[in-house]
Amino acid sequence: MGDQRDVLDPDGLYELLDDQPSDEELGRPVLVHVLSGFVDAGQAAHLAAEHLHAIATDRVLARFDVDQLLDYRSRRPSLSFVNDHWDSLDSPLLELHLAHDSAGTPFLLLIGPEPDVQWERFVQAVAALTVRYRVRLGVCLQAMPMAVPHTRPIGLTAHAIPSELVEGRPSWGGRVQVPGHVSGLMELRLGNAGLAMAGFVVHVPHYVAQMKYPDAAAVLVEELNKLAGLQLSAEALLSAGRGVRRTIDTQIAEQPEVAAVVSSLERRYDTTSAGLDTTGLLGDGAHLPTGEELGAEFERFLADQGHDPDPAEEGTDPAGESTDPST
Repeated sequence: MGDQRDVLDPDGLYELLDDQPSDEELGRPVLVHVLSGFVDAGQAAHLAAEHLHAIATDRVLARFDVDQLLDYRSRRPSLSFVNDHWDSLDSPLLELHLAHDSAGTPFLLLIGPEPDVQWERFVQAVAALTVRYRVRLGVCLQAMPMAVPHTRPIGLTAHAIPSELVEGRPSWGGRVQVPGHVSGLMELRLGNAGLAMAGFVVHVPHYVAQMKYPDAAAVLVEELNKLAGLQLSAEALLSAGRGVRRTIDTQIAEQPEVAAVVSSLERRYDTTSAGLDTTGLLGDGAHLPTGEELGAEFERFLADQGHDPDPAEEGTDPAGESTDPST
């Protein structure tokens, strides 16, 4: 029997909007994709996507039919009630945007919620769009919680098919099992089909993973620039990050038990960094975690997502619920 993916028809899963670019206008663009729903510590990937959308988006090229892809009961959209009637639904959007960097270089930005169903068909639909728009490279932006201090350089991990795309950048090494996600499946399927696919996972201190952490988003934008040859400013994220760091420092100073955790992480970081080169996992060098450690971090973070924090309380406790240095 043939591969089931061979008979999946992506037609009808998305619509093309009227204002389509010419080949001359588009050239050979990079596709940047950020799909919400998987691990996103510090909302770093979301902040990066939101930033790119704000500074670079030109127009929507394609819109996916989310009715076919989302389970509304698992991620209920907001329904507004005004006085005596239902007024509007905050409908989720999964769209492919045309964007331009500060030099006018076009790129594509795929943003919206991660599909709940029809993953293989969705990936085939994205593959069809990469052919239509002559995409030369796909780049995924993500973030995960790590036992690292906010007072040290932010680390990241790179991955790609082929691996030469991110040669010289930090990588996991070895074999790691994590929960499946569409962005990873896209890299697997499209990369094995011959399209250059890469991704960056920025490391967010686990004790601020439930806060917005713009510094990590800025690192994602900067790495995207380096790999894709784009010119996208991260200044707004860096500016916001300075304010967040001041808030974190103030709150930690008022909580001795949390300060002890951070000090422990700093000692661990400095000790491991002193003995390794700059390709280590934690930015300027540090130890590579085992598969079990990575899996535990994923499971812990995903478990924390079982409830939506009150936005008014975001950032009130940088330590979260745990002050154990071993977590």
